[in-house]
Amino acid sequence: MVLAPTSTVVLGSVAFGIFWVLAVFPAVPFLPIGRTAGSLLSAMLMVIFGVISPDEAYAAIDLPILGLLFGTMVVSAYLEGAGLFVHLGTMLAWKSKGRKDLLCRICLVSAISSALFTNDTCCVVLTGFVLKIARQNNLPPQPFLLALASSSNIGSAATPIGNPQNLVIAAQSKISFGKFLLGLLPAMLVGVLVNAGILLAYYWKQLSVAKDVEANVDAEDVIAGEEVTSHRFSPATMSHVTSFNSEEWNAVDPNLRSPSMNGGIGHTETLRNRTGSTVDEVRAESTAVSNASSSLEVEAGDRLGVPPAEEEDGPAVKNSVKGKARWKMQIWKACVYLVTVGMLVALLMGLNMSWSALTAALALIILDFKDAQPCLEKVSYSLLIFFCGMFITVEGFNKTGIPSALWDLMEPHSRIDRASGVAVLSVVILLLSNVASNVPTVLLLGARVAASAARISAAQETKAWLILAWVSTVAGNLSLLGSAANLIVCEQAQRVQSVGFSLSFVAHLRFGFLATLVVTAVGLLLIRNY
Repeated sequence: MVLAPTSTVVLGSVAFGIFWVLAVFPAVPFLPIGRTAGSLLSAMLMVIFGVISPDEAYAAIDLPILGLLFGTMVVSAYLEGAGLFVHLGTMLAWKSKGRKDLLCRICLVSAISSALFTNDTCCVVLTGFVLKIARQNNLPPQPFLLALASSSNIGSAATPIGNPQNLVIAAQSKISFGKFLLGLLPAMLVGVLVNAGILLAYYWKQLSVAKDVEANVDAEDVIAGEEVTSHRFSPATMSHVTSFNSEEWNAVDPNLRSPSMNGGIGHTETLRNRTGSTVDEVRAESTAVSNASSSLEVEAGDRLGVPPAEEEDGPAVKNSVKGKARWKMQIWKACVYLVTVGMLVALLMGLNMSWSALTAALALIILDFKDAQPCLEKVSYSLLIFFCGMFITVEGFNKTGIPSALWDLMEPHSRIDRASGVAVLSVVILLLSNVASNVPTVLLLGARVAASAARISAAQETKAWLILAWVSTVAGNLSLLGSAANLIVCEQAQRVQSVGFSLSFVAHLRFGFLATLVVTAVGLLLIRNY
């Protein structure tokens, strides 16, 4: 492709350069405005500089991707409120047989849950569980945090809803959910096992002691000691955003928190996670906890429409109110899980992914039978805006002709019908994903790689999209800055009170460099067309 006029090339490159700097380093000293504002700034500059027209800018925004992202965020919020991630936390510690067993469990649970509920969500919620288990059993946190972050990245590669770049690939390629899953599932499963083996080998001495201490911390105990912070997606760190930081939040008396302070859903999340559990029975001997339990029942009654029991009504009425609250809560949880399963079935049947996710989200809002504003407040609109700006910025950069010119140089060496071509293409994707981030890399390379493969055969075109999904996702394990999930684990680990742990860039790179290369290579051998 011929390059655009020099002025367009220069101005477009400047606008894209600003986007790249603020996307990789959102808090640079000379312009600390964050990723979302940086994305909007770059998009606006593309229009002001005349690189792209206003109509072309609006047309560049991919609405199906935004709809799918919005729908999955709403569904994930309701699943978290229904206590799904508490059960996942319980699975990490249930009858664990030691440190190595715990590490393997973290790898498996985080990979599978990330494939179904996005890697960002799982890392936000499970980091606190992992750190608490490590503290209770005097375990080194670093290998377990790396297991969580790296395995969630690998697991998310298997489905179109596992991470943002896969959403883009699924929307652009029109590959069905089932074909996407079948094509990458073998690579994902083997990749998780290989990643766990590398972790065990790398941290064998730390995981081998005179006698492994059984990790028997229950997920409910983790929540009792430290509330798992309700998550939002944020492009600034692609992680947790609240109006309070963790210290301010924990400083507030739980009995004084109003529903508005808890963000509605955050307020009910604790109820849904704890109602019907056995924690009250275990701690019935403690007067303080009994009082807290009584307060919780009143809150549950408010949430579920059950009138509070007066003290003079006696224990019989209190037990009746508690029973009704638990019964209604169990029905509500069952509805959330059924709707989610229905969404997954619709995706596997090949129905439109964006509308399937939006339908599931709306169904949950209706079943909740309350004002939807608290739930909708949990959606990170800043992430949706970030995507809009990124779509416009990448489209403007494509108008300069630079990506096409560079691809014309690389294409003869990157043909996927031979092993050397797959290797060259994978190296290019790995480098770009860590330099320019994985979503922009997919937007820049996706159509070109697919078009090149389509000239060979339709099957090769599908394989090209799957290779792009696999390599761009696993590339996030290379460094701490390579993936949103890595940043989430790092940030959440620092926030957990009394057991906060800082995961350093160098420590991550030592493990990530080798593991990424090995897992990527193994997965490429297992990608198949179906």
